[in-house]
Amino acid sequence: MTDFNRFHFGFIGLGLIGGSIAKAIRLYYPEARITAYNPSEDTLRQARDEGVVNDGHCKEEVKNGHPFNGEAFSDCDIVFLCAPVQKNAENLAEIAPYLKNGAVLTDIGSTKSDIHRHVREAGLSKFFIGGHPMTGSERTRYRNSSASLLENAYYLLTPEPAAGQDKTALLCSFVEGIRSLPLLLEPSFHDFAVAGISHVPHVVSASLVELVRRSDNPDAVMHAIAAGGFKDITRISSSSAEMWREICLTNSGNIVKLLDSYIGILKQIKDSIASGSSEDIYNFFDSARRYRGSFAETGSGARDRSFVIHVDIEDHPASLAEVVTLLAVNSVNIKNIGITHNREYQQGVLRVEFYSESDQTEAADILRTRNYTIYL
Repeated sequence: MTDFNRFHFGFIGLGLIGGSIAKAIRLYYPEARITAYNPSEDTLRQARDEGVVNDGHCKEEVKNGHPFNGEAFSDCDIVFLCAPVQKNAENLAEIAPYLKNGAVLTDIGSTKSDIHRHVREAGLSKFFIGGHPMTGSERTRYRNSSASLLENAYYLLTPEPAAGQDKTALLCSFVEGIRSLPLLLEPSFHDFAVAGISHVPHVVSASLVELVRRSDNPDAVMHAIAAGGFKDITRISSSSAEMWREICLTNSGNIVKLLDSYIGILKQIKDSIASGSSEDIYNFFDSARRYRGSFAETGSGARDRSFVIHVDIEDHPASLAEVVTLLAVNSVNIKNIGITHNREYQQGVLRVEFYSESDQTEAADILRTRNYTIYL
């Protein structure tokens, strides 16, 4: 078994996902060496202070106008390209002269065909295995990164054939070591699959938010009562606009194709509603309900990472503080927490989200012993 404690890892970009991978390395392979480049000195300072990064380089330190100093990564065994999608392609030219024999070059981008094309053009195919951790958060930047984001998440890998089986096996072993689940795909199918389960849903989510914004009255009543189901299905609209612009530009063909199909489905249900076709309307929702229900049995491509309990409490700060204190003194990590004022879609006025199923179960047990009513 490979001892990744002896490895030197490099990160070009240290945002939410890059930072989470770096923190996972430090957690599971504490003796490993990590070198990082990031434009922001504040991010690097935080990463150093936390003991995550050994060596950091920022934009202000770079000479001759280069986006980063590739020579700093000449001893790295695995180099992660963690900049925005299009910037990763630009950084290939800088890193190319310094990759040592046997090194693995990978990325974390949400699209793969584009970066693979640039890798081939740069003559780096023997180094490259595309990577895409199927995880994330509506929050961005290193300060919101966490090793737990990688736990039990599918980590999609798209190897260049020239990279060979040994490098692919090595990266699969690393992914398993940080508690993710490696899954090998062809770059073209990867882009079609994630367009369907990630990219198009983000477009749809943003369009629903726009629908309400444009339809609201001057008193903003729709904005005030938007909660429950609406907030759940539009939460991802809080993600980075810059990131999603680049994703749409690098995976436009697949996104447009699937949007055409989605528009067709919307037209079909619109026509059923307009004509009052009771059976068609029922079948539409029932088919979706049954397919959605199968995700828990077969596992979803991105893993359902929502570990939530709902708690019946009185809606005032003291009640919230008591729940938080109970969980904190028992060392249960809370991912997110909030009061649900609209009870239309779920029971329990307090919604608490955790990083793992074990935390969810432990929290429910703790609160039940204090006579709280819990809904899972």
